[in-house]
Amino acid sequence: MNTTKDHKILEGIVTGNEVVITTFYRKNLPYIRQYVLQNSGSSEDAEDVFQDALILIYQKLKTDSLELHSSLRTYFYGVCKNMWRNRLRKNKKMIITQKFPEDAEIITPIVIEDIEYKEREHVYRRHFLKLSNTCREVLSLLFKGNSMKDIARITGYSEGYTRKKKFECKRYLIEMIEKDPAYQELQLNPEKEF
Repeated sequence: MNTTKDHKILEGIVTGNEVVITTFYRKNLPYIRQYVLQNSGSSEDAEDVFQDALILIYQKLKTDSLELHSSLRTYFYGVCKNMWRNRLRKNKKMIITQKFPEDAEIITPIVIEDIEYKEREHVYRRHFLKLSNTCREVLSLLFKGNSMKDIARITGYSEGYTRKKKFECKRYLIEMIEKDPAYQELQLNPEKEF
């Protein structure tokens, strides 16, 4: 259900058109703010959720993975609502169910998975950046599919040192992630795996 109007808005978001983005904010932020305020949040929380949802849409547009089965507005409201509910759940605040305008539909499981993936990725990246330069380099090359032999050649380390470093860096990264309260919260739901 991607209308011409929605297509123009999406095009403006992906190209960074200031007029389109400002108009989108002005028209939609009040609804998001109202929902968040009625559900244990502040205006700042509403703006954060709005921004995060806009970034999610931008990322999906850049990777050509955005599938709209409803209007952009309905999809966007659903994403915002789900993001806010996830934050409330993490902060153990009470959720008061308040519906968005009538054109907002129930958010699809795919969108929920995308949001949860983004949250897990955020935890991972935060700890990955805390690693030493050597660890980041070795693990980045490993994640790109390079063999130990290739990593050793690229970094100039011996293959034995590279294997040892990979093991140490992965172990340290996993330890940091597992100690993170945000990771522990994600683990409370058995369907979510890091």
